Amino acid sequence: MKNFNPKRQCLKIAGIAAALVAGICSLVWASTEGGHGGVHNSWLTVDTWKVLNFGILAVALFVIGKKPVKEFFSSRAKSIEDELNELEQKKAEAVKELAEYQAKFRNLDQESKQIVEDYIQQGQDAKKRILAEAEAQAAKLEDMAKRNIEQEFKAARTQLQQEIAEKAMEKAEEIIKGSISSEDQDKLVDDYLKKVVA
Repeated sequence: MKNFNPKRQCLKIAGIAAALVAGICSLVWASTEGGHGGVHNSWLTVDTWKVLNFGILAVALFVIGKKPVKEFFSSRAKSIEDELNELEQKKAEAVKELAEYQAKFRNLDQESKQIVEDYIQQGQDAKKRILAEAEAQAAKLEDMAKRNIEQEFKAARTQLQQEIAEKAMEKAEEIIKGSISSEDQDKLVDDYLKKVVA
């Protein structure tokens, strides 16, 4: 885009206006020199003054309006330049965002594969952990069962020994009762009394 120069633009406008005024004045001046008759000349004289008045007014308006017009065009050029800079900045940001999104879309497949692999790995880790916990629990249960079995076995053996001893005592008593005669009993009582007295 061409650089907008308000000073050069104002000079162009002033030059065009001056050339226009000079051209009109020269035409009027040339037509009054021709001598086309009294009525016509008086009309041209009035028109000449009108044209000159218009030219002076145009020059005065140019001189008076030069600064505000220059400031208007200058501020307008500045605002346009600011808008263009802002638009360029927004365009650069949009291009950057577009590149980021395109990169994300390109990496989307890879990221989804990575996510699936991560979930599979987490599942396998959880499976190993659960199996290890189950094995530890099973070992504890097995150990507890062994201890319970051993305790029950000891209790059963003790009870069995007591029952055997009781049965043996009963059997021995029966055997002794069956094999001892009344004489043997008297002899045993006498021996016992001798021991007590002695």
